[in-house]
Amino acid sequence: MIHLGLVGYPLDHSLSPIIHSAALKACGLDGDYSLFPIEPDDVRGLKKILARVRTGELQGLNVTIPHKQQVIQLLDELTPEAGTIGAVNTIYAQEGRLTGDNTDAPGFLTDLDRFLGRIPSGIKEQKSALVLGAGGSARAVVYALINNGWEVTIAARRIDQAKALASLFNHAEAIELNHVSLRVFQYCLIINTTPVGMAPNMDQSPLPEETSLPSEIFVYDLVYNPRETKLVRDARLRGLHAVTGLGMLIEQAALAFEIWTGYHPPRDILFQSIDP
Repeated sequence: MIHLGLVGYPLDHSLSPIIHSAALKACGLDGDYSLFPIEPDDVRGLKKILARVRTGELQGLNVTIPHKQQVIQLLDELTPEAGTIGAVNTIYAQEGRLTGDNTDAPGFLTDLDRFLGRIPSGIKEQKSALVLGAGGSARAVVYALINNGWEVTIAARRIDQAKALASLFNHAEAIELNHVSLRVFQYCLIINTTPVGMAPNMDQSPLPEETSLPSEIFVYDLVYNPRETKLVRDARLRGLHAVTGLGMLIEQAALAFEIWTGYHPPRDILFQSIDP
């Protein structure tokens, strides 16, 4: 019996149990996937969940907001990718030692390639992206983009946080979020890594109100609940290509599942499980 789970807060709208249950069934494995809502400052609760991974009671644990960075200090080691990104979304144990990995970066890149590949006109030769936010998800996205040849600008309300993230990577710069409306025309891709627009606050956009999107820009919103965020809806109303992070959710989950079990769940079945 395989026991897997997700730690974060809040988790009310998580689709991970549905996805991983579908993966277990598709691979013929007997197991379950549970939610462990741990509030931001509850370090004791986080330690208790990690202890269950260390002892083998849980074979795998996903990590989401707000613990992707906080959990690092409680682990024994990180994979090179997780260490460079500075954020963890997948945890497993080997001989009682806890290892933190990050499948957000490859999961995002796989889905981004799928998204851009569906666009007949392709994308501009100038691979320039504006990343909104500077948290754990932003770290994975910036890492993936830069390692795939993109020039990246990070925009956040707290410029010090954006600068701190930009300093970790070459070819990345930082700006204040309220300056985005003056710079947005310089980019061919906007990626939202913040929770702005997530249910239940579905009437919000991470972009400043005065921002007017260029006619040839692509929009990728990591938020997947609701299925069409305000950012994506506004972009589509302007005739732009826009997508939520549902595909990234599937990809990062499948990669984590492969790490835990060694099985490769079929992506089409995972998509069908949440969008039948």
